[in-house]
Amino acid sequence: MTHAFTNATAAPMTDAMPRSLFKSQPVQRRLGDLAGAYLAGAMVSTRWTIEAAALLDMLRARSPCIVVFWHECLPSMPVLWRSAGLIGHGATGYALASRHRDGQLIARAMRRFGVAAVGGSTSRGGAAGLRELARLLAAGHPVGLTPDGPRGPRRRAAPGVAQLAALTGAPVFCAAAATSRAITLNSWDAMRIPLPFGRGALVAGGPISVPRLDWQGALTDIEAQLTANLARASIICR
Repeated sequence: MTHAFTNATAAPMTDAMPRSLFKSQPVQRRLGDLAGAYLAGAMVSTRWTIEAAALLDMLRARSPCIVVFWHECLPSMPVLWRSAGLIGHGATGYALASRHRDGQLIARAMRRFGVAAVGGSTSRGGAAGLRELARLLAAGHPVGLTPDGPRGPRRRAAPGVAQLAALTGAPVFCAAAATSRAITLNSWDAMRIPLPFGRGALVAGGPISVPRLDWQGALTDIEAQLTANLARASIICR
């Protein structure tokens, strides 16, 4: 009886310990740092084709703009900062990141590339985050958004991105990055984790100017450009 009781209680404790361990902040920070290091290695070992001249000019000039991309592209998007020559210059951009544990892990990884996180989302409780992005744009900084994040629906833009552009007058650039070698996660966004030594493509269109009185119409244009640019990036890197 004692032996059976010990096994029954030990198994749940053994299962619970790793889960609680991975939730701890020190472990999450370490995982974020490791993820950033891996993405940096994958990025520099990939042969990239870049079609993003107008956006790169804006970033190099440190001009305020809104860079948007679908959530599935996020792991490959640091190539944008690398192409603009901004890595290693401190915080050169800001991105909206979910306050959830997964969002904070991604935010930690992005710090390696000079992208600082602003807590919030474009759809769920993100009013404070969008106000902070508006403040950063007014101060002359570029900001980034995944308009279908943090939980979808996939490739459907929440209103926040168009509302932010209408409020601030900042131009919107629709970007996409894809690689020929990647692992596709079984997640709501089918996120693709780039693998080293493949081909990659970065495509960005715009700028899109969003009228104050017709941000709804601009949202449709933003969605269409995001999807078209991702399709083109996927074709280029085949």
